[in-house]
Amino acid sequence: MADSAKEPAHVLVWSKERRAPRRQAPSVEQIVRAAITIADAEGLAALSMRRVAADLDSGTASLYRYVAGRDELLDLMIDAVEGETGPPPLSGDWRADLTGVARHVRATLLRHPWLSSELTGRPALGANSLRQQDVALTAASALTPDITLAANVVDTVRAYVFGAVARDLAEEQAQRRSGLTEDQWRESVAPYIREVIDSGAYPQFARRVAEAEDATPGERFEFGLACVLDGIAARADATA
Repeated sequence: MADSAKEPAHVLVWSKERRAPRRQAPSVEQIVRAAITIADAEGLAALSMRRVAADLDSGTASLYRYVAGRDELLDLMIDAVEGETGPPPLSGDWRADLTGVARHVRATLLRHPWLSSELTGRPALGANSLRQQDVALTAASALTPDITLAANVVDTVRAYVFGAVARDLAEEQAQRRSGLTEDQWRESVAPYIREVIDSGAYPQFARRVAEAEDATPGERFEFGLACVLDGIAARADATA
């Protein structure tokens, strides 16, 4: 009978009534902010309830009074960062609005490198996350009244953003791992690249090295996003 009074394990964090923190105990907001700071600086591998408690100079047990565990903490962290900045304003122009949504998502993911893996693994259902999703669906609904198509459009744009950001983050990680800046890395591989070009075995790669302009991450992102939106527009016209 004693177990029947326990809170069911499946209760979502968003459905739970929050306890007011005891005197001098950290608030839920302080717990979440400390966790975000750890994840931003060191990645999710460094995140634990014990580590958050240590950073807050608090006992681990006291955190569990307000946050059930690491999974619940992650849900709260995701929604907190989703609410750091409001969603982009909508103009009614689907292309301009989805561009704004994509840029907003990219900026959030770049601020918090741990976030993308969490958002691709499960839906975010907090109030801030739902607000961001609703704005994106509203933007896509200016293209089509078909909510299924609108949802697919939003998913496609988000998938592109996640992929583009993954490349940017991978480059940053490679730089940290090697300890070389982009210019230093290019200098280190230059002798090998010259050998590759001189071999004549890869003519198009040689042309790219010799003739192509280097795009910034932002320029690459905007080019790819325009291509995605062009494809969406063509698909929408074909199904109209």
